[in-house]
Amino acid sequence: MTETTALMAGKKGLIMGLANDKSIAWGIAQALNAQGAQIAISYQNEALEKRVQPLAAQLDKEPLLIKCDVSDSASVEACFKELGEKWGKIDFVVHAIAFSDKNQLKGRTIDTTRDNFKMTMEISCFSFLEACKYASPIMNEGGAIVTLTYMGSERVLPNYNIMGVAKAALEASVRYAAMDMGKQGVRVNAVSAGPIKTLAASGIGDFRKILHWNELNAPLRRNVTQDEVGMMVMSLLSPCGAGVSGEVIHVDCGYHIQGMLNLDTAVETGQMLCE
Repeated sequence: MTETTALMAGKKGLIMGLANDKSIAWGIAQALNAQGAQIAISYQNEALEKRVQPLAAQLDKEPLLIKCDVSDSASVEACFKELGEKWGKIDFVVHAIAFSDKNQLKGRTIDTTRDNFKMTMEISCFSFLEACKYASPIMNEGGAIVTLTYMGSERVLPNYNIMGVAKAALEASVRYAAMDMGKQGVRVNAVSAGPIKTLAASGIGDFRKILHWNELNAPLRRNVTQDEVGMMVMSLLSPCGAGVSGEVIHVDCGYHIQGMLNLDTAVETGQMLCE
């Protein structure tokens, strides 16, 4: 496909939350890059900047690298101000940021501390709203914003705990932000990805079993890939998603539709749980 026919040719935007080549955000960056987008990548601190630099070097168009610590409103504002100064307008934002104390992602959710609750909600949900706020003045009409969520927002999943509460708040925020930003012709959506081996997932206990359970019980009998999530996010940011806003799109090989375990693999599932 030539650049003139690429879905994202001439489009510019920011990816927030790219940590390494296993990140879902990296799958998104590759999909956007393949379709001709010009990408900016934010990083929290110098240590993460060093991780991002070799990935940025793999993209066709040299990306902007911008410091952005979402726990600091001034840093978020400065990030989008710099984008506006260098590019004028942008066409998309990808929010792929979430965090909670992994020591509190086990045991009882009701034992989560007040401090961890506030931190989890601030980084995993409020940062999305604040990104929308500061992106708003520099977003082109027809632009789009996508954030990442997980099915733990809808159903109780082991060792997800307060992150599930934060993701539920994030999904509600998507709907309200879609109303706000729709007035300027900007779409806002979320992608609920199935489990993928990422740095963030490493903080979830028994993640190997979660992966295997999904593989056995999803209609497609496999887990979703980083590239598949990346392509879905890219399509939502592109003209292909022009009529979609306020949605949570599941990209999980169909796992979210299941009402009970797959009886064909019940024996194997039982054996897995007994390990």
